[in-house]
Amino acid sequence: MNAGLAKEKLAEGADPAAAVPLLDRVHVLAKESIAEVRDLARGIHPAGLDDGLDTALRTLAAHSTVPVRVATGIEARPTPAVETIAYLCAAELLTNAVKHSGAGRIEIDVRAGRGRLRLAVADDGRGGARPGGGTGLPGLAERARPVDGTMTIDSPSGGGTTVTIELPLSAEDAL
Repeated sequence: MNAGLAKEKLAEGADPAAAVPLLDRVHVLAKESIAEVRDLARGIHPAGLDDGLDTALRTLAAHSTVPVRVATGIEARPTPAVETIAYLCAAELLTNAVKHSGAGRIEIDVRAGRGRLRLAVADDGRGGARPGGGTGLPGLAERARPVDGTMTIDSPSGGGTTVTIELPLSAEDAL
């Protein structure tokens, strides 16, 4: 409503300064709304994770139209927030590989050690994946960033793609 009022003031030829307080309020409300949505999203726990990340990834792989090999080495279970981020990243990367790479084989490898969880999804497809090519890869980097996670992409043209996500085992360690 404040944005609409500001628009009306400007359309009526009012001094642009009169719209600033209204737009400031819109800005504050938008930031608060984004924070609320992020908090809500963090609270969503995929049911597949009830039995742990390794089981959830194997279930995800079993439903793929491209053969997927899953290798895990997770001794200490990550916090629910980190598990959720890793699972959602793996799901997105698997979907991307199936849809875009032309791969005949995909590998998901997840390991934990030295306080970090390392998720790598590799395919034998055509390669050439770039982070600016759409919303998927930049979105994954954004998903990992709140817990000080990182993402790297190795995707030479014609040589397959490996995307690696590294996260702390505990989201609290990153905050």
